[in-house]
Amino acid sequence: MKPKITVIGSLNTDMICRVPSIPRPGETLMGTDFFIVQGGKGANQAVAAARAGGDVTFIACVGNDAFGQQAIEAYQKDEINTSCIQRIDGVATGVALINVADSGENSIAVAPGANAHLTPDKVEGYRDVILASDIVLMQLEIPIETVAYVAGIAHEAGIPVVLNPAPAREIDKEVMKLLTLVTPNEHEASLLSGCWPEARDVRESALEIQKQGVQSVIVTTGSKGAYYFDGKNNGVIEGIKVKAVDTTAAGDTFNGYLVVELAKGKNLKEAIETANKAAAISVTKMGAQPSIPYINELT
Repeated sequence: MKPKITVIGSLNTDMICRVPSIPRPGETLMGTDFFIVQGGKGANQAVAAARAGGDVTFIACVGNDAFGQQAIEAYQKDEINTSCIQRIDGVATGVALINVADSGENSIAVAPGANAHLTPDKVEGYRDVILASDIVLMQLEIPIETVAYVAGIAHEAGIPVVLNPAPAREIDKEVMKLLTLVTPNEHEASLLSGCWPEARDVRESALEIQKQGVQSVIVTTGSKGAYYFDGKNNGVIEGIKVKAVDTTAAGDTFNGYLVVELAKGKNLKEAIETANKAAAISVTKMGAQPSIPYINELT
């Protein structure tokens, strides 16, 4: 049986321009390539979980437009259950404008569009889907009140809730107590811990986050790997050295693979090792969802 993963989050159409370097304020650079692909943190993580072997349901909102229809059709090719994606009239599907430098680094501007309409009242209609999950995965590109609402439903039912707190923002301490695992990067961990900008290292940030009531914390550190802390055990899982082409969706790939491995019964260390492999493969390819590997690519 495939583990049942419910992803609640954002979806965007990514418009990607390849540039020599990230433009400075006021600077115009000539790009070399242009791509339009599916993206958005929620969607990327749903695709990653599906390609990792999960039975994935994606709860999201799109505009009643061509971008929304194309997104739904793309998810269906990955056998993601799209019946919980709602079409919202009068607003556009979310869009992200992405510059990718030759170094592999990127800069991203997002117009959330329909993602802002994924409110608690819209999620309530899918309560049974949430309650049938093995793990619920969320991010912060949707209204924070929706994250709190879903976390409350799942926590009360004893269903693990994983939050990738990106993009970085403050989260109410009462919501933190409802979370099983949070997976910030170094910047997000510093903000979430309350140590910003004084945090000396990821260990300090993770400890402060765990003190807020979260059971476990994983701080991702890019090519250096990830640090984990579950209140008892902690350690660093080294990253895998590859030549980066585009880091877009590397974190999302990590999270999607992570929750599937955890739902299969793996411990944090084992799950991180697999997630690191998937993330390393993703940065060797261009685009968000096109870069996410299938499970057979990890062998």
